[in-house]
Amino acid sequence: MNTIEEIAFVLKNSKSAVIFTHMRPDGDTLGCAMALHRALSLCKIPCEVVNEGEIPPRFLFLEGMKEIKTAPSLDADTYIAVDTSDIARLGLLEPVFRAGAKKKVTVNLDHHISNTLYARYNFVRGRASNAENAAELIRAMGVRADRNICEYLLLGMVTDSGTFTHGDVNGETLRAAAEAVEGGADIARISYEAMRRQSKARAQLYAEVISKLRYFLDDALAVAVVGEEQLSRYGLLPDATEGIVDFGLSVDCVEVSACLLEVKKRQYKVSLRSKGKVNVNEVARTFGGGGHILASGCMLFGEIEEVLDRLRFAVWQHAGDL
Repeated sequence: MNTIEEIAFVLKNSKSAVIFTHMRPDGDTLGCAMALHRALSLCKIPCEVVNEGEIPPRFLFLEGMKEIKTAPSLDADTYIAVDTSDIARLGLLEPVFRAGAKKKVTVNLDHHISNTLYARYNFVRGRASNAENAAELIRAMGVRADRNICEYLLLGMVTDSGTFTHGDVNGETLRAAAEAVEGGADIARISYEAMRRQSKARAQLYAEVISKLRYFLDDALAVAVVGEEQLSRYGLLPDATEGIVDFGLSVDCVEVSACLLEVKKRQYKVSLRSKGKVNVNEVARTFGGGGHILASGCMLFGEIEEVLDRLRFAVWQHAGDL
């Protein structure tokens, strides 16, 4: 693996760059990408940010988010993937990144311990948010973070840390956030827009899903299920389910919380959270997923009761002395 100084040298010497964000983008991947975009722009290096699909509306309040493209328009010499543990997480842009890897410089900046080190240059350090890695990289590039950079970085920190409540938040996280705030980022606005603001329809969906929360393993595992029909009925996009998984951990007897989002018939996107006794990265890896010890994800296929049985068994296998 490379040092942050080596990655900084590569980026500073790029003639142009495309920054890739992962499918179903969250605040961390978008915040990192936009912060690097701004830093490279200040270095007079042409660049753009791409994502395979639509950017969730709750992130559009920050400048430049609406300009993210669905495919590269630059024939750049450098491809950068941020907050992406595996190249497959780029979704429809995976073939583009793979093709570029044959003749371009590729960079992988991430914080997931399950990262597969798929680029020519890789920097992976486990932190509460990848925005902390991006902040370190921008400093190593010799770029002074302006208000825009600080806002993008704080967005990543706020969203991936659960507004600084997750178990992997430490002094480094808080110091990085403090620097962003001192640089002009409005933490109250960012926290509200990205984490708390919701439509009436989303509030109704949340209430319906939580009212049907299911418990397993002597109440140590809580599972929320969100069906395609529910999203359609409320006129919501999949990003409306963000944060539902965290509710389960607020129940005192629960050690692992899961949210199953029906992507299509017999396919569920699974988000996992743990209080610490269960390594949910290992649970997710059972099904080809991954992430962090306390927060991970994967895909499961089958009828819902079959999926629940497989998930319950996998958690039980890694539960130790629950």
